[in-house]
Amino acid sequence: MNLLHLKYAVEIAETNSMTKAAERLYTAQPNLSRAVKELESTLGIPIFRRTSKGIFPTPQGEEFLNYARLILTQVDEIEHMYQHGGREPRKFSVCGPHACYIACAFTAFVQHLESPTSQEIFYNETSPSRVITNVADADYRLGILRYPSAHDASFKGLLKEKGLTFELLYEFNYVLLMSAKSPLAAKTQVQLGDLSPLTEIAHADPFAPTLPLSMGQKNNLDDRVNKHIYVFERGSQMDLLSLNPNTFLWASPVPQRMLDQFGLVQRTCPENDRTYRDMLIYKKGYSLTSLDKAFIDELVAVKRALGAEE
Repeated sequence: MNLLHLKYAVEIAETNSMTKAAERLYTAQPNLSRAVKELESTLGIPIFRRTSKGIFPTPQGEEFLNYARLILTQVDEIEHMYQHGGREPRKFSVCGPHACYIACAFTAFVQHLESPTSQEIFYNETSPSRVITNVADADYRLGILRYPSAHDASFKGLLKEKGLTFELLYEFNYVLLMSAKSPLAAKTQVQLGDLSPLTEIAHADPFAPTLPLSMGQKNNLDDRVNKHIYVFERGSQMDLLSLNPNTFLWASPVPQRMLDQFGLVQRTCPENDRTYRDMLIYKKGYSLTSLDKAFIDELVAVKRALGAEE
């Protein structure tokens, strides 16, 4: 096993194709095939599965690739550090759900940062399963994990198993997010039956890390709504809501600034009394940096503002 082989494997996973990976790496395809065979032989696991639609990592392969990416990132950091006079950039990384209040806190955090010679900031909106993987096995220092409060024991057990520390950040009920021009915007409270004519915008990420995509979707959608648009990131979600008055989204409470920015309103639905928890997670034994603490302070400030608005 060597670094070149790791780089080959990661590139294949990124492109899902031996041919495309070979082109991007400026090498011959047989070199990639040989490297993968040597890795699989050394590790004793199948890294990739070949399908008619391309090459995809196996579950064991995905775990290996997370470590491979981490190793390659660390090698790049070492090279960068010594090629630039030994000055290591300040770093901050966080991953979490598609949540407006977290995005607002991150924006405020970045605005208040000093401007050192070199710094690297990472903010990744992703699924709960990827949040856990990013913090436990990859190079993300902080994660925000969202799950239904009813699943608290299961998720805390999983986090302990992964060697992660967790702290309750926010517990809330979902609100309905919609255009200010929505036919439901005039209501102060919305009933579930009011939603049936509308189209629900839903994030396609399942809540539970062990659930397949389709089960994760069905677990979190109301049967009375038959029209759905699935998105994977928050940008398209906001445009869809803003420009389509007949759409809605279940969301954690949204800061007023962002509602005003996109011409949206949020409404409560007493029938939907399921609560959710956002947990701050990081590796056991990890000491929070000054940047970590500054970001957490912004999260707390935004959460307090939301409480004042409710």
